[in-house]
Amino acid sequence: MRQFSKMHGLGNDFVILDARTEAVMMTPALAKALADRHIGIGCDQLILIEPSAQADVKMRIWNNDGGEVESCGNASRCVVALTGAKTIETGGGIVEGKAAAGDEIEVTLPPPSFDWDAIPLAYPMDSAHLPMAWGPLEHPMALSVGNPHLVFFVADTRAIDLVTYGPAIEHDPAFPERININVASVGDEGITLRTWERGTGLTLACGTGASATAVAAIAAKRATSPVKVHMKGGTLTIGWAPCEAITMRGAATLVFTGAIDLDAMIA
Repeated sequence: MRQFSKMHGLGNDFVILDARTEAVMMTPALAKALADRHIGIGCDQLILIEPSAQADVKMRIWNNDGGEVESCGNASRCVVALTGAKTIETGGGIVEGKAAAGDEIEVTLPPPSFDWDAIPLAYPMDSAHLPMAWGPLEHPMALSVGNPHLVFFVADTRAIDLVTYGPAIEHDPAFPERININVASVGDEGITLRTWERGTGLTLACGTGASATAVAAIAAKRATSPVKVHMKGGTLTIGWAPCEAITMRGAATLVFTGAIDLDAMIA
C-alpha cells in the first residue's frame, strides 16, 4: 500500500504521491487510473514527488488523460505546503516557494518566454498577436510559463463555448505539444478567467493559466502588477515585470490522506 495526499489549489485537485524514499514506477496508464473519478481516487493531475539534485524536491505531473506535462502552478503551491520545500525542480524550470499571509502559499515561476520555438509553435509567428482565429476567438497571445498557453481577451468569458473551442484549439497542428487555452476579461477588480487545460479540460482554476494571462495583460498594458485573477474556484494574485520571474500567491488545501494498492490499479 502506498500513502497519498489529496490536495487542491482553488478546486484544481491533485493526488500526490511522495516517492522520495521509495520509488514509484509511474506510467501513463497508472496515472490515468489514479486520476479517474470513478475507478480511482480522482483528480485533475497526478503529482509525484521525487528526490532532486538541483532543488529540495522534484515534482512530476501527469494530466487526467495520463500525459506527462512540465509545470503546474497550483500543484507547486500544494507541494510547498505539503513538504515545506523552498525549491522545486519541474520540467518547466526551478520553482521557488514560501508561506505567505494567512494560509496562502507564494511560488515564483521562471520568467515567461515569448519565443515561438520555446512555446513551442510549429513555425515562426508573431506570438504577441497570433494570426489565427477559431470562431469568436482570434489573435491570441502565445507564451510559455513553463508550459504552453494561449490567451484570448474577450468581452464576456461566459459567452465563450470552451467545451467546443477548447479541444479544437488544443489539438491544432500549429501547437506540436498541444496547448492550454485561456479566455479572459479585464475589469476594475482584476482579471476574470476561464481555462481549458490540455489533457484535462475545464478546471475550476489553473495556476499557470492565471500566470500566463496576467503576463499577457500586463505586457499589453491592460493591467498593472500585481493583479488579481478570478476563476471559478477562487482568486490568485500574480506579479510580473518584463524580463523578471512570475510570482503567484494563493491557497493550497489538504483535503485528506489515504493509502492505495498501486498494483491493483493496473491489474
